[in-house]
Amino acid sequence: MRDVTTLQKSIGGTATNVAVATARLGHRATLVTKVGDDAFGDDVRHALESRFGVDTKHVATHSSLPTPLAFAELNPVEEPNIIFYRYPAAPDMDLVEADVADVPVEQAKIFWVPASRFSDQPSRSTVEQMLERRAGARHTIFDLDWRPHFWDSEAAAHRVINPLLGRFTVVIGNRDECRVAVGSDNPETAADRLLDTGIEAAIIKLGGDGVLVATADGDREQVAPFPVEVVCGLGAGDAFGGAFCHGLLSDWSMAEAVRYGNAAGAIVAGRLLCADDMPYTHEIDSFLIDRTRNEKE
Repeated sequence: MRDVTTLQKSIGGTATNVAVATARLGHRATLVTKVGDDAFGDDVRHALESRFGVDTKHVATHSSLPTPLAFAELNPVEEPNIIFYRYPAAPDMDLVEADVADVPVEQAKIFWVPASRFSDQPSRSTVEQMLERRAGARHTIFDLDWRPHFWDSEAAAHRVINPLLGRFTVVIGNRDECRVAVGSDNPETAADRLLDTGIEAAIIKLGGDGVLVATADGDREQVAPFPVEVVCGLGAGDAFGGAFCHGLLSDWSMAEAVRYGNAAGAIVAGRLLCADDMPYTHEIDSFLIDRTRNEKE
């Protein structure tokens, strides 16, 4: 950090990026979070509304806690070091029932929840109440989203995350995140343990080996990745999430949705920013056409 001379600003965060990525692909997306009553909170709300088309009706404002900041050192570019400023606490962890009382989680076609929402109170209890209202409706998605900064330890995260798995219908995570959630980073074992909780599908990211799709009806498929030269690894997983949601909303199979997600993730991995660089439908379609043509040649 001592050698940095320029900074480039972008809003981010797992849920925010997924909401932006989904909206970029033509869908209505609503973000449920909380920002500070400050210039950064104003910027987040303005960017979501004016640049990204994300509904901010449920972006609440905290009267005293500041909007959190995160600085990403591109070293290495594949997995940048993130320096968080969430002191003394972050407003998104202070979500209370009054903040979400009129969020229509029962009617939402997709309800996407990152695991970090459960790392502290009162956010944990508030989101659990939303899950109760959701009542296991189809496309209730758990993004395992392992961020060590948010937890005291892997064991502490496991104790919270593992009992929640069965309240979702789809669980998405990489090998490390599966280890935290179900105690194994072996993809096949992790898929078995996730499906044993009663979910519909386990989506396990394997990095350069693609994505394992395992469903409750016994289907398993490893969807190939799209190799790219990485500019910044941040946001690629969230681009995957938005494109995966697009596939589900388009009634594609899980494997088809994952392939589209892989393409979106590859595109963003070749770009610098997160929310600002989420791809549009025509970009993903063109990317897939080009890759298919190259494969045939």
